[in-house]
Amino acid sequence: MEKEGYVYLLTNKMNTVIYTGVTNNLEKRIYEHKEKLVEGFTKKYKVDKIVYYEVFDGIEEAIVREKQIKAGSRKKKIGLITSSNPDFKDLYYQL
Repeated sequence: MEKEGYVYLLTNKMNTVIYTGVTNNLEKRIYEHKEKLVEGFTKKYKVDKIVYYEVFDGIEEAIVREKQIKAGSRKKKIGLITSSNPDFKDLYYQL
């Protein structure tokens, strides 16, 4: 049986940076971002607040969706977030 896939959007404290990621274990991955265990962009820019995510039946579908989101504008990403989370609340504790 294939694992679920997730696409997620993270931002920083001031909501000025948007990061798009994909994983097969959302809780674990967001924990890694929050604890600064992931080297690179999110650690450098303190991006650890999950504000949006989508669930898929498999990781392949999630990767396709991630590419669609990444290809979109910042305005489209903000639109995705505000459609379900207009206040940019951290959804980590709701996972």
